[in-house]
Parts: sequence; structure tokens; C-alpha cells
Amino acid sequence: MAKVEITVPEHLEMQIAQLVEEGEFLNREDAIEDLLSTGLKAYKTSGPIDDEEEPGFEDDGMMGHEDEYVF
Repeated sequence: MAKVEITVPEHLEMQIAQLVEEGEFLNREDAIEDLLSTGLKAYKTSGPIDDEEEPGFEDDGMMGHEDEYVF
């Protein structure tokens, strides 16, 4: 297995440590491996998210009104 060294923000490290403490994962290494694998699978399924593709829809609703969304 390849060995990778990464630096993550403190809030992510705390979330990973909490998942391990809660018993979701056996250890930190397993948690990071599984979370990376899950993230990559989700990325491959949905592709990259481009926040600038359709600006304003999230804030103004699909029809231009804050409380109106069409699915």
C-alpha cells in the first residue's frame, strides 16, 4: 500500500478523532482511508462541483424567490 503524508485543517483532524473515539473506525489510519475512498467514489459519481456554474440559484430559489424551489 502506498504511503501518503497530508496536512489537514485542525477542524478536520478533530472530526476524524471524534469518529475514532465514537467507535466509527478502529483507528485514525482506517478512518482516513475509508473517508478518502468514500469521497473519491462520490466525486466519480457526481463529478466536480462548480459553484460558479449557475450563480444565485441557491440563494434566490429556482424561480428567483427565496421560498420557491422547483424540483
